[in-house]
Amino acid sequence: MPTTFKRFLRSKINNAIKKIKTPRMVWGYQDSNGEWRTRTRISDTVFMYHPEKIQIADNVFIWHYSILDGTGKIEIGEGTQIGAWVGIFTHSSHIAIRIYGNHYQEVAENEKKGYSVNNVKIGKYVFIGAGAKIFPRLTKGTTTIGDGSLITPGTVIAKDVGNFEIVSGDPAEVIGDTRDLDKPYLRDPKLLESYNEWQKK
Repeated sequence: MPTTFKRFLRSKINNAIKKIKTPRMVWGYQDSNGEWRTRTRISDTVFMYHPEKIQIADNVFIWHYSILDGTGKIEIGEGTQIGAWVGIFTHSSHIAIRIYGNHYQEVAENEKKGYSVNNVKIGKYVFIGAGAKIFPRLTKGTTTIGDGSLITPGTVIAKDVGNFEIVSGDPAEVIGDTRDLDKPYLRDPKLLESYNEWQKK
């Protein structure tokens, strides 16, 4: 086979593979409630476990290779943006694996003892940076991420985040307030109107 033809064939194959493997953003999403979210964009690489327990509002953005674990309920508020490689988890088998040992897979998920399941509620217009992880509480209750908050890339969350808090680190610590970041932009009356609009809903 001539070298030129080999190069041509290799190029065609590589381009076909890229098209198959390249992640894409998908516009529109039908929520577990049956509601169509026209302005929501979710990567085709996002993995949803128990999607029937995941509620996603409109105008949400979820980037490539993120995991949404809906074992417990996940609620994602309007306008929230979730970066790439983010994990939002609602269950942990950290006790159950030892209790059941080799018989772990023989017991139905909803019947396992020591299988911790809790909910995660993410507010409106939250920004979750790439690689951040949100874990469920070890005690009963919902982990709440407040409206307008910002979670920096790589941050590990295992507790509530208040409205407008900026959190960073492992474990997460409050390092600021998003309203301080926003102030310079809100001198523009049109931006101020938009800013106030979502907070009144």
